[in-house]
Amino acid sequence: MTVTQPGKILIVDDDVDVLRAARLLLKRHFEQVDFEKNPQKIPYLVSNFEYDVILLDMNFTRDLSSGKEGFEWLDRILDINPEIAVVMFTAYGDVEMAVRAIKAGAVDFVLKPWENEKLLATIQSAFNKRAAKKEKTAPAPDNLLVGKSPAMQQVFDTVSKVAGTDANILILGENGTGKDMLARHIHRESLRHDKPFVSVDLGAISETLFESELFGHVKGAFTDAREDRVGRFEEANGGTIFLDEIGNISIPFQAKLLTVLQNRSITRVGSNKLVPIDVRLICATNRNIQHMAAQHLFRQDLLYRINTIEIHLPPLRERQEDIIALAEHFLQMYRDKYKRPVNSLHESLAQQLIQYNWPGNIRELQHAMERAVILSQGKVLQPKDVFVKNPASADETLNTGYNLEEMERNIITQAMKKCNGNITEAARELGLSRAALYRRLEKYNL
Repeated sequence: MTVTQPGKILIVDDDVDVLRAARLLLKRHFEQVDFEKNPQKIPYLVSNFEYDVILLDMNFTRDLSSGKEGFEWLDRILDINPEIAVVMFTAYGDVEMAVRAIKAGAVDFVLKPWENEKLLATIQSAFNKRAAKKEKTAPAPDNLLVGKSPAMQQVFDTVSKVAGTDANILILGENGTGKDMLARHIHRESLRHDKPFVSVDLGAISETLFESELFGHVKGAFTDAREDRVGRFEEANGGTIFLDEIGNISIPFQAKLLTVLQNRSITRVGSNKLVPIDVRLICATNRNIQHMAAQHLFRQDLLYRINTIEIHLPPLRERQEDIIALAEHFLQMYRDKYKRPVNSLHESLAQQLIQYNWPGNIRELQHAMERAVILSQGKVLQPKDVFVKNPASADETLNTGYNLEEMERNIITQAMKKCNGNITEAARELGLSRAALYRRLEKYNL
């Protein structure tokens, strides 16, 4: 089983076979892989979708050999978004041009016909560079730090005391409360802020890949190990490693993780060589890990290692004083992003937001506000614009769990009605690619 990363890749080439082959390979490793054969659509795609890496052909049908078109489109892409990592496709005879492309702003190039391992390694390297650049330039997580409630003030006070230390931190809280954002904020406030921040979702890693993903492997360690690979701990060396959903790992792998933390070193799969590591550890879980330890489902000695400092992020229903400030923050963010006229919340909507339980917490509120801003027509958001359940059903919502897919289905249905079934217009309204909208229409049988 291959673990996909939350990266967005765009492949631009006028050869359909190239597009299909590259997408087939890359979609096993990245969350979203789009492709386009018409380079004239590049400005629209780059302006409307936040791609991490673009794999760009140097020659199209208008200009089969000089590479001139590739340079022109490279310039256009970087003019629109200079942060995107662009990798150039080139034939064997175009290596000199590819080197010129790197000088012009591309991060790397891939030779046609490519070797799958080489193509994947190149795209992965470009993605890592893009992620590192985003981390360095990312603004403070205002959507988490917005808040004057006593519960959040206590969180901020604890963070201010421990961020500058190397103490291991365990962040507890329900899904959607902002554990990942808090971890990133702690890293930015730490003495390691100029070193890597590596986030690992342990719940998304299968047991067969656990050691390889975290500790790396050497060539030949197992069937698909065609080259040496650095694990996440080595990637984070000198910086911070964030282990999300740590309550999901099995007892045997808890023991392996404990050994690494105790010895401050890792051993790649297939090797006997110890590699020293220097990382600041932040972990998070939405589970009652103390109860798990009491039930012998989580090692007590590992828990002692990871929770030198324990921070509890309160659910949104316990910080009602912050809901309107957060909603207005998201309104401003998405108004600017989607260039919508809306600029305020109607008083009745504000009351509705406060009364709702928000079982999905900040994440649910953020998604609700984004969809509302996209679909709004006026300057004031009304109750009908934000899809939340009736406050009267709050207890039922809390007990049964609110499924965000229901919200997404309804918003897509509204968008399709508004656009009279036009896929392109509806996708633009929703901020999705046509392919992404097609997938959702199929998923919800719309």
